[in-house]
Amino acid sequence: MQNKKQTRELTYAQALLEATQQSMEKDSEVILIGEGVPDVKSIFGTTAGLMENFGNKRVFDMPLSENGLTGICIGAAISGMRLIMVHQRIDFTLLAMDQLINNAAKWHYLFNGQKSVPLVVRMIVGRGWGQGAQHSQSLQALFAHIPGLKVVMPSMPYDAKGMLISAIEDNNPVIFIEHRWLFHIKEHVPEEPYRVPLDKSKTIREGKHVTIAAISYMVIEAMHVADYLEKHGIHVTVISVHALNPLDVEPVLESVQKTGYLVVLDTACK
Repeated sequence: MQNKKQTRELTYAQALLEATQQSMEKDSEVILIGEGVPDVKSIFGTTAGLMENFGNKRVFDMPLSENGLTGICIGAAISGMRLIMVHQRIDFTLLAMDQLINNAAKWHYLFNGQKSVPLVVRMIVGRGWGQGAQHSQSLQALFAHIPGLKVVMPSMPYDAKGMLISAIEDNNPVIFIEHRWLFHIKEHVPEEPYRVPLDKSKTIREGKHVTIAAISYMVIEAMHVADYLEKHGIHVTVISVHALNPLDVEPVLESVQKTGYLVVLDTACK
């Protein structure tokens, strides 16, 4: 249970910013690179002030070449740095699939576990104003099926901060996917650094009639559904499946054994 005396309310975006700030303060080898990182909009506020705090050798922009950017980050990670790379849309990473699948995901295993690739790839999903079909895809299932890549999609600020710190400290690549509709969501978050496992789902609400397993923003929708159904005497268990690879299904299976019914909510294609 979180100690509210040591927490304060942060948005999802602020939680990501704090996780990055604290990780960079702790380890001088943590580098932040991406498209638009130092921009005035600071990627929904998640990189605000970092260049001013840590300098342009640890926080900097890159040309619009996703394949080249990803390759540079992989090489730096192999050389001993801890990279946080930001793709503002998950769709852009399709231009770097060779780097992610054939290099980042496999490097550790090509060298029999003797080499590591400490790389976090932040990707943003979800529809925004005026975006077409090629800029609003949810491709998490695609990445979750690639051996060698951990894939997480935290749904709340507390988990976002803890999972990003865990991802930065992990010695191999983590795909960290954020839904843009979550950036304004608020929750009490501890001030000090903490870690949330990258391989565990989380039961948010207990009920006896039906189980909803939800991913990312759909957890918010699931909670709305649960509130509505409770008024009609139907009590719902809501599970945030924020670890997609490795996929933690045990809490879901245990819940379904009690409720007998399962609904899965995801923004991705079937």
